[in-house]
Amino acid sequence: MASILERNRKAVVPKKTVEDHAEDALYREIWEEVHAQKTYDFVRKYAKPLAVAAIAILIAVAGWQLARHNRAAATNAAAEQFAVAESIAAGGRADLAAEAFARMAENSSGGMSDIALFRAARLDMDSGNRDAGIAKLEKLAADGATRDFRDLAVLNLALARGDSMTAADFEKFLSSLQTKRSPFYYTGLLLVAQKYIAAGDHDSARRALDKITTDKDAPATISAMAESLR
Repeated sequence: MASILERNRKAVVPKKTVEDHAEDALYREIWEEVHAQKTYDFVRKYAKPLAVAAIAILIAVAGWQLARHNRAAATNAAAEQFAVAESIAAGGRADLAAEAFARMAENSSGGMSDIALFRAARLDMDSGNRDAGIAKLEKLAADGATRDFRDLAVLNLALARGDSMTAADFEKFLSSLQTKRSPFYYTGLLLVAQKYIAAGDHDSARRALDKITTDKDAPATISAMAESLR
């Protein structure tokens, strides 16, 4: 093997003659012509589909840019409406603020609609219009766009109606929160435990409290409260 490599290194590569260079140039020219012809044939054959595809891409890009602009404009408008409604509430007109938030909830979508409806419900409750607040919370719990606000509505409904429920009914009402997918999982367990303690059912209360105290992911404040109730 070594001797073969040695011979290859010593081999003299013959220099190309003028005729060789001319032949190479001819081959290159023929190849370029063939390539150009193929390209021309391809473009001629697929010109319409390519044009349609290009137009479709341009329309898609333009549509995406327009949608992005519209979303930004809608978000800014909703933020302005929210600020106006909050300023009305700060001025002591909870009834007018609740109406403003309710209109905002109807005219917006997603999380912005949810938070506006929740604020309207809380303002109704705080100003003594309990039935209207309960109705808004029920709507949010059933139709809210985001799980966070649906669960928050359920939690507030439980607090508003808890006095008229048995401990077992209270726990059942909060059953949708009894999963770690809910941001109010631990809060729900703590409320259930407190309800059972108030009813004198300490065994059921301890069952809920143990789920908190034995869970390493439980928030420190809620875990400390659970420990104090055991």
